[in-house]
Amino acid sequence: MDNQNKLNIQIGTTQNTDGIYVEVTENGPYILHGKPKIVQQFIVPNQQGISINYQEGEEFEAKDATYICRCGLSQHKPYCDGSHKKATENGVDLTEKATFNPELLTAEVIEGPVVSLTDDEKLCAFARFCDNGKRIWNQVQDSTQNSVDLSVEMAHHCPSGRLIVWDENNQPIEDDNTSASVGIIEDVTNDLSGPYALWGGIPLKSANGEYYEVRNRQTICRCGQSSNKPFCDGTHASMRFQDGLPKQPKADGKVF
Repeated sequence: MDNQNKLNIQIGTTQNTDGIYVEVTENGPYILHGKPKIVQQFIVPNQQGISINYQEGEEFEAKDATYICRCGLSQHKPYCDGSHKKATENGVDLTEKATFNPELLTAEVIEGPVVSLTDDEKLCAFARFCDNGKRIWNQVQDSTQNSVDLSVEMAHHCPSGRLIVWDENNQPIEDDNTSASVGIIEDVTNDLSGPYALWGGIPLKSANGEYYEVRNRQTICRCGQSSNKPFCDGTHASMRFQDGLPKQPKADGKVF
């Protein structure tokens, strides 16, 4: 990977050591480098309809350079089939709009008696793990160990990295064992398809050659309609994006 020494890495993030990174192409697809695992990740709700975990579905082959759709128009998702060439006439603008600034600069801080929370709302991917228990913003105000553990769990399931829990020493509580992978998010409760989730410190390279801040958890747009490209802004939910892929996780799919 070029310009490796110039990467800005968010505190608490461990960059993957497998040479895996994602490249945005100008008015075209993403290119996945380094053969990451590409797998459907279904948001699984409890009986109350609250998101509580993920279950894996179909896995897709990754090559040395895998071209995957970011315009939402491909008929061969998740792979690119060249449909981006007609993106403009289909009302899709693939221009990158996000800044390269560290995301924590725009995050709200919610302080609790044991842990604190940073919330960067513009990154919200509408996965709704934050609604468990008392909801994460209230849960961090509780000093019990159960509340702390639940707050951490909710944040770790937040695919976009919008939510980060911090310990009493102002250090982020992150999962260092997350392997680098690309999740194809599927929303069971709302019967729609979500963004790509980049797990495990995967760098994201802009079409202009500059790298965005490396974060443990990121979601990038694949419906073609986000106003914060390449990142997801939740628009897939309002447009009820459908990717045409299998609608159910595998019975023996990994739960995490």
